[in-house]
Amino acid sequence: MSDDSSIELPFPHRRNPHQTEAARLHAEWLHRHRELASPTGEVGYQGWDVPELAALTYPECSAEDLGLAADLMGFYFLFDDQFDDGLGRRPEDVAEICERLAALVYSPRPVGSTPTERAFADLWRRSTEGMSPRWRARAAYNWELYFGSHPAEAAGRIASRPPDREGYLTLRRGTAAMETIFDMIERLGRFEVPQAVLHHPVLRQLRQLAADIPSLTNDVRSYAQELARGDVANLVMIVQRERGCSTDEAASVVLAEAQGMADRVGELMTELPEVYRLLRLTVADRHAAHRYADGLAAWTAGYLRWELRTGRYVAG
Repeated sequence: MSDDSSIELPFPHRRNPHQTEAARLHAEWLHRHRELASPTGEVGYQGWDVPELAALTYPECSAEDLGLAADLMGFYFLFDDQFDDGLGRRPEDVAEICERLAALVYSPRPVGSTPTERAFADLWRRSTEGMSPRWRARAAYNWELYFGSHPAEAAGRIASRPPDREGYLTLRRGTAAMETIFDMIERLGRFEVPQAVLHHPVLRQLRQLAADIPSLTNDVRSYAQELARGDVANLVMIVQRERGCSTDEAASVVLAEAQGMADRVGELMTELPEVYRLLRLTVADRHAAHRYADGLAAWTAGYLRWELRTGRYVAG
């Protein structure tokens, strides 16, 4: 299959100037939580270039906050990878792990007894610092959604019937963790979006598109790895089954869909000023909403640039 999974975006990627300092902070965090990262190996992990991903997807935060972003990115990858072997085919064991992790977001002073729990408790504590109860409640729900989706993914690996398109999208929107990632746009930027605009249909569409585009391009990039380990939750595989076409043809269909989503993002961005006007937002609220929408665009553009260069999706 072709290695070209690029699409055209109506906005450029940007880079945070604090990447070097964030990389140092992230290395220190990994050392403190070295049991979490040990199965991957230092050389393999460095090839993923997690600080680069953080710098490209959160281009405007401080060095300290960018370090937190890198720690979160590393956690997602390391947590997800533990299910690539036999554990990922035992949904009851996955459910037990994920229930313990989700419980930490509802604990006043979260602690953990396993390396994964201790790492996540640290990330949750730092992520919620200075945020309102409303933001914390939303973030807690989104983390529960993320953890709660993994048992279903494990069950899908041993199911007799592969997922259809709608089932795949529902599951992927949970396991991709994008809602938690987008919550961090506010936390790292030290602001919060007014609920009237956060839940407006235009911004909700933008958020969903910004979440789905990376999932689709990632399915193209990670196809070979997922095929080799027997994963079935991949849109290229689903299109290939539904159309009876080659892998290259299915990948082209998925990328064309991602391109259509990117084009739609550009259209929706032009509608935001009218949304602000109709909602009669204050100048401060307009600024917060604009920063959030800009953050969605920055995350998408940054992720796609990183994805084309990272060693994480190079088939072994």
